[in-house]
This record gives sequence, structure tokens and C-alpha cells, in this order.
Amino acid sequence: MGKASVLAAFGATATVKALAIKSQLGSWEQGQNIEKYVELAAQIESLLFLVLLLNLTLLRFRPKQTAAGWEPRLSALIGTCLSFLLVASPPADVGPVFRIIAITLVLVGGLLSIYVLAWLGRSFSITAQARQLVTSGPYAVVRHPLYVSEEIALIGVVLLCLSPLAILIATVQWMFQLRRMTNEERVLRASFPGYSDYAAITPKIVPRQFGNWEKRDRNLRLERLRSK
Repeated sequence: MGKASVLAAFGATATVKALAIKSQLGSWEQGQNIEKYVELAAQIESLLFLVLLLNLTLLRFRPKQTAAGWEPRLSALIGTCLSFLLVASPPADVGPVFRIIAITLVLVGGLLSIYVLAWLGRSFSITAQARQLVTSGPYAVVRHPLYVSEEIALIGVVLLCLSPLAILIATVQWMFQLRRMTNEERVLRASFPGYSDYAAITPKIVPRQFGNWEKRDRNLRLERLRSK
């Protein structure tokens, strides 16, 4: 039932997004300004992200462990749904330049989210669950790259709405995302003995020594091989 609800939510959102893209292409005219092109790219990227979410929800690995109690599930639900609420907020008149900057943030955050989600693959989960431990690629830069990428896109959405309510929604959403990180790390520590070592050398959300992440990832895997 939980998976069916998630699939229904993502499917409905993807359908709305696809219809919006179809409508935008139907009214497309020659000589559109750069704002329209960036906006269309962001719409298409968002649709691809939702399609990827649908596929991974269907094909993901069975969880080894799930966080107990209602709070982790509620935090995950609110953290996910509040972002949809913000996306549905009416846009503000922020001017063409500011709007291009905001849409670019949405596009960059969305593309990063697709990359991270594709790297995470079948280990993806919404609630706090442990499937497989992923420590390479973007997960060698920070422990929660998907949340970071999504927040970059969300900042762009806030700039497009630019209202006290939008800022409040984004702030509350980020608080629940931080709680989701805590819940997920608790499950991962209990499921994978190597997670504590990984967490000790990998920052939570703010990268450090960004250029050395491949070296740190390689060293971590070598340490695991030695321990075996």
C-alpha cells in the first residue's frame, strides 16, 4: 500500500508535468527569448526526475532494515510533500533576469538530483530504510547529496515565488529533511558496520576538500578490503 501510494503520487505529478510541457510546446513560437528555453529545459528535467523516481520505486532492492515508529515515516512524508506544495505556489513578478537565475538554479539542482539518483539506483528509498550502502561517486563528496541537490532546486523555486509563505514552507521543509537525514543515518549505522567509518571522513551536507573526493572514496574501499 505504501509503494502504491508513492507510485500514485509520483505518477500524478509526472502526468501534470507532461501536460504542462505539451501545453508549452503547443504554444511555442519562433524567436522565443532565453527565459523560455531555460524554463522548458527545467520542465523536461523535472519530468525525467519523476520518471526515474517511478522506475526506482518499482525496481529498488528490498530493505534490510526500516526505521521503527511513526516519526521517521511522518518526517519523510512531510519533507517530500512540502516541496510539492511549494512548487504549486503562484509565481511572483520578479523580473526577467531574476527569473532566469531562479530557473537556472532549478535546472542545475534538478540535473544534479538526476545524477545522484541514478548513482544511488535501486538503493533509493523515501522513508528511512537500509538497502545497500553507497559510498562512491557523489556519496563520497557528502553523505546526503540527493537532499543537497533537491534543496538547490528548491531555492530556485522559492526565488520564483518570493513570498514570506514560500520562505516559511522551504524552511520547515528543510528542518524535516535534516530530521530525515538523522533517521536514515541511524538505520544505516545499525545495518552496515562500515557506515561509521564512512561518516567519519565524509561531511554531512557541506563538501570539504572537494577535489579529493575520489581519493577519499578509494581509500575507504581499500580500508574495507583490509578489514575483510
